[in-house]
Amino acid sequence: MYSNDGFRELGRLECLRLLGKVPVGRIVYTRQALPAVLPVTFCLDGDDAVVLCTSATSELVRAVDGTVVAFEADEVDAAAHSGWSVVVTGPATVVTDPLEHERLARNGPRSWAPWPRQVFVRIAAELVTGRELFGGRTLYGVDLTAWTWDG
Repeated sequence: MYSNDGFRELGRLECLRLLGKVPVGRIVYTRQALPAVLPVTFCLDGDDAVVLCTSATSELVRAVDGTVVAFEADEVDAAAHSGWSVVVTGPATVVTDPLEHERLARNGPRSWAPWPRQVFVRIAAELVTGRELFGGRTLYGVDLTAWTWDG
């Protein structure tokens, strides 16, 4: 993020509070040496980690286990020209502890496409950043709703 781009930077606690408001985000990882983005359902766990649920045989599990990934979630109101975006960056690991898996199966995220063998992926929240824009106004008072873009 750039401090002069017109958006308000959000602190870690505010970012985590906003993440708790939405059920879907995007995991950003590397697939065959190229960037890949996949929408996923998620929840925040007690240690601020992002947890998602997927198939044990998915390409996603093989690609992210043990690697650093980014996770992004947002909420946008196009009519009001406002919204926020939060990015969590950290190592992703497949939950292998049976008790932890059982706890997450009861209280964790639910996949919209249920799998016969589901696994949970935990993304440690090592770096949490966010920004927001209210009502189409930048920090400098510029009204973005009045702008027209010539292209």
